[in-house]
Amino acid sequence: MFRPLHPKHVYICFLISFAFFVYPSSQHVDNVKKNQMREKVREMFYHAYDNYMTYAFPHDELKPLTKSFTDSLSELGNLKLEHLPADYNGSAVTLVESLSSLAILGNKTEFEKGVLWLSENLTFDVDVRVNLFECNIRVLGGLISAHLLAIDPTNRLIQGSYNNQLLRLAEDLGKRFLPAFETPTGVPYAWINLKKGVIENETTETSTSGCGSLILEMGALSRLTGDPRFESVALRALRQLWRMRSSLDLLGTTLDVVTGEWLEYSSGIGAGVDSFYEYLMKAYILFGKEDYWRMFRSAYLASQKYFRYGPWYHEANMWSGKPTYWQLTSLQAFWPGLQVLVGDVAAANISHREFFYAWEKFGVIPERYLLDHQVIHPTERYYPLRPELAESTFYLYQATKDPWYLDVGEAMVKSLNRYTKVPGGFASVRDVTTMQLEDHQHSFFLAETCKYLYLLFDDSFVAKRNYIFTTEGHPIQVMSSWHDKLPESYFSGNWTFSKSGEWESGASALSMKVCPSIAPNSRLPEQHRESVCHVPDQKIDHRCWSNRECGVDATTCRQRSCSEVGYCGLWNPL
Repeated sequence: MFRPLHPKHVYICFLISFAFFVYPSSQHVDNVKKNQMREKVREMFYHAYDNYMTYAFPHDELKPLTKSFTDSLSELGNLKLEHLPADYNGSAVTLVESLSSLAILGNKTEFEKGVLWLSENLTFDVDVRVNLFECNIRVLGGLISAHLLAIDPTNRLIQGSYNNQLLRLAEDLGKRFLPAFETPTGVPYAWINLKKGVIENETTETSTSGCGSLILEMGALSRLTGDPRFESVALRALRQLWRMRSSLDLLGTTLDVVTGEWLEYSSGIGAGVDSFYEYLMKAYILFGKEDYWRMFRSAYLASQKYFRYGPWYHEANMWSGKPTYWQLTSLQAFWPGLQVLVGDVAAANISHREFFYAWEKFGVIPERYLLDHQVIHPTERYYPLRPELAESTFYLYQATKDPWYLDVGEAMVKSLNRYTKVPGGFASVRDVTTMQLEDHQHSFFLAETCKYLYLLFDDSFVAKRNYIFTTEGHPIQVMSSWHDKLPESYFSGNWTFSKSGEWESGASALSMKVCPSIAPNSRLPEQHRESVCHVPDQKIDHRCWSNRECGVDATTCRQRSCSEVGYCGLWNPL
């Protein structure tokens, strides 16, 4: 039975994980075969990338069957194809998405060429209405990740000069996102016009994943630019979303950003909610804020209690916990990878095998399979080259080094080449029962699908640094300097020592304005003085959920309180 890890254990496991992953391969693993598979994946990537650059660049995505292009940024998430722009000519979305993959494949020349072109040509001052979530994970995330890779001296990806051009582009895009957060609830609109802001009569409906999966990119942007607004608005939205959960710690799928009311009560781990769970866990790893872990732990335990049925996860009503829909969706295949980060490897393995069996049965994974009727959903028979199963396969191989996962990866590579490769790139599957193709090569095929398959067979990139991967597969380095630290003003009232550096004989705690509980006695260094009024905080790191966890200050004898960011201190004025 799974026993949830303490957050510190999870974090330590993650930090040592990629170092652990580079142990010599098992004697049962054929390294020659791994190298061969790596090169096959490399060929896949460049077949997709070169065709995009030839037939579609600088437009957004490639149409591989007709060897043409689509300016699809305004269409992402736009099922009704509403408010499409008249004069939009693309933002080179596939190039932005490909930069981190080029870095992982070691192509410094093409990476630098891409950075130079984007620096000189990409602009966001365009009259185009975009989905906030999609633009965030694809474009903002791609720019931030590429910037971090460009400035990492160990990679040496840029031979010429680099003056943070990608970061400036990311900052400009982030500022254009901000009007979307100007709602009564703080939960952002799902759509934003990059030039005009929120348009008149904009829909107020959004999804849990759409408004709850912004913190990695927006938080990283704040850390890199020093502008706290990006992280602040994303965190406010995330906390508001968490406050809206049911008593079962479940959230719905869609909500109204103005009224704060749930519109769809059914929930699960798939579309509409998926990356909400993912970003809670990864935000804890990236930023070290314990709030993220507490939210994730509660949400994860609820998912295990109300969604899990053997190896499968059905949907359930957020208020009652009763099952609503019994279905497998291709997006759910990310879940085993997330479970590896949590440490729940056994559960991850069980679910992953079921997803792979579905892949084997159909050749690829259908978008939606009805478990209760054992049939493919009649209108969702497609497979748009999704990466989630490859992602989980990569994580599970890293965690276990079980060569079976290499066989899974090999089977996926063979299927993709057999069913989706065409002379003009890789095409999505319109119907998995007939393998009829659709004229669309999604940018995430280069950003994620090829990347995770490549890393499965060659993990040398992650051996250099600790990374988290965004929901779009963009690596962001885990840095201790980004982890939560107590505010500067906090230290003077908590880490207290005698101004002279010594403990003077006959001096009292209050007269010296020091905290004797941690200031050593100069005559008896092994002893500590204790003031009458001092009551220590419950946690040694001074973190808190409520005022009850805060003590009494030794210097002023005032009751300490819990701040909005979760630290005990003298925050309330006299």
